[in-house]
Amino acid sequence: MKRNLLIKPFVLMLCLSLTLSIQAWERESVWPKGKMPDAQPHQIAAMTDEAGSPKFKADKHRVAYLEWFDAPPAGMKPLGCMILISGGSYMNCCDVGLIKQWRERFTQLGFQCVNFVYRTPRPTGLPIYQSAWEDGQRAVRMVRSEARKRGFDPEKIGVISMSAGSHLALLLATSSQTPAYAPVDKLDTVPCHINWALVNAPAYVTTDAETGTPATRQGYGVDVRLTDVFKFDRRTCPISLQHGGMDPYTPNGSTLIYRELRKRKIPAELHLYPGRGHGAFGLERAVEFMRQMGFVGPVEPEVPIMDRYATDEARRDKITDDVWPEGKMPDTQEHQCKPYLEWHFPKELKTRAIQIIYSGGSYQGNDPDGFEVAPARRYLNQRGMTVVTMKYRTPRPNGLAKHTTAWQDLQRAIRVVRSKAADYGLDPNQIGIMGSSAGGHLTLMGVSSSMHQAYLPIDALDRLPCNVQWGIGIYPAYALTDGADGHNSGGGNDDAAVLVPEFSFDLNTAPMLFVHGDADGYAAMSSVKTWEKMRAMGIQSELHTLATRPHCFQRTASPGTGSYTYLDRIGEFLQYVLKR
Repeated sequence: MKRNLLIKPFVLMLCLSLTLSIQAWERESVWPKGKMPDAQPHQIAAMTDEAGSPKFKADKHRVAYLEWFDAPPAGMKPLGCMILISGGSYMNCCDVGLIKQWRERFTQLGFQCVNFVYRTPRPTGLPIYQSAWEDGQRAVRMVRSEARKRGFDPEKIGVISMSAGSHLALLLATSSQTPAYAPVDKLDTVPCHINWALVNAPAYVTTDAETGTPATRQGYGVDVRLTDVFKFDRRTCPISLQHGGMDPYTPNGSTLIYRELRKRKIPAELHLYPGRGHGAFGLERAVEFMRQMGFVGPVEPEVPIMDRYATDEARRDKITDDVWPEGKMPDTQEHQCKPYLEWHFPKELKTRAIQIIYSGGSYQGNDPDGFEVAPARRYLNQRGMTVVTMKYRTPRPNGLAKHTTAWQDLQRAIRVVRSKAADYGLDPNQIGIMGSSAGGHLTLMGVSSSMHQAYLPIDALDRLPCNVQWGIGIYPAYALTDGADGHNSGGGNDDAAVLVPEFSFDLNTAPMLFVHGDADGYAAMSSVKTWEKMRAMGIQSELHTLATRPHCFQRTASPGTGSYTYLDRIGEFLQYVLKR
């Protein structure tokens, strides 16, 4: 069937003369006449804008369908096909605006787009998703069967979805080897797996929501788990999950899906947004995932980040400070370096907030001028923010926990910065800390344990609090018990791997941004499980994992990927925390 605009010939000629384009998108019924399984008289297949029309006739819209949109621009061979799936609680297909947004973005990128409209409202006497799942498997078979005719590779089929549509997308992504219906014709011999999925705010994923309600216990509880409808079979594809941190259809569902993908070594991304409810966020993160995976053509050559942020052109001046007064440094050990601070003031001050940054180095060394620090410092100076870099004591102290002297240096550094902030026209109550790798572990210490003193007071400065208002952890190491002193042997995926005991998570624990490579030996689950802990405390944090990326993902990165743009996640997170 076709949805044609009914316009008179002279009107059409006028439109053509004004170079306006008329859309005439092609519709195809998913099922042959009389062959649709589990047909129920109350169900229709229509987007809500059409179903809400006074002229809508339900009996003409009983069968699920595909709506094929315009092919990519002339001269551009389709990179693949994107199936667009609306949400609507399995009660309707309501995301008209999202379908339009997705169509425009992915057509521009070079994909053939098709809107998949499944049967709603929920079937009677069957699981809430059953008829939609039947429609979905059949729809994928139809899309694959038409690949050659429409000019795309039948093994380059992806989906993008929302809410209940994301529950359906996860069924398609994880469970294609489980038949949703008995074969009705020859088309059902065509495989129904998909090749990637971009999943927004999946609903009904945890057992406290699987009957079709918001998560009654927010996805928490010893008896709350991932629903068993997702089989994670041999054709499970790479997935990017996007979820709001305050979604009543709990983001814990996305963290549980992510964990299952990691157990199977399936590349995946997880993007969690603080303070956001139920909605579709981070479309460009999904595009970056596709670029990193090579779904949008070949991955471009990687560029060193130090080449991209090579100069201090945005810095006005620099001042150096000692961390400790002479002779007062606790637990002094001769083999360790001397700690110090450097203040980097921007030419144009746009915020009174202060960011403290330091590097990783396994607590064996650290470099305040290396790739983990200098680019972020220069980026924030460009944005008008004052940055303080810290050199903390390394290598590891003898006879003490690996982080002890670094933690002492950090607590003292925060107090030094707080004591001098007003003198520089800055806000002593808007201080954040940021570290990578071992520095990420140190950041977790600073964020979660500021009420636990790392050293005995030495002077009046130590009467100042050493809590911070936010933290930024870039691939934090040593955060889980299966990797406290080295690589995470189990990847942090099992329930037995828990957060290490040195993190107090006291009453001053601050929100955090986490960015972590999905393929990092210092497992991304370190960041995910910390995010889960903070959410359980009522603290809204942000998290981004990056598919296929290792430790030090940003040292070199391909343009247009999340590893290349990660500094913008810092800028966006700072906008969020400074507006709270």
